[in-house]
Amino acid sequence: MKELVEVIAKALVDNPDEVTVTETENGRTIVLELSVAPSDMGKVIGKQGRIAKAIRSVVKAASTREDKKVVVEIVQ
Repeated sequence: MKELVEVIAKALVDNPDEVTVTETENGRTIVLELSVAPSDMGKVIGKQGRIAKAIRSVVKAASTREDKKVVVEIVQ
């Protein structure tokens, strides 16, 4: 899952070198924290959060294979 979020985010931003994804696991829940450059924050979130919602939807669909709940958080 971490690699999936990383690939999607790097395709969206102007500074792909500053994209980092950290993964923490709590039982059946995986938390992915996506961090990008401050200038790229709007590109990852999108208008009214549409791109962030789309990223979460793709990750949720991919996580059904592993029978785990995945939460994507966008942090600064």
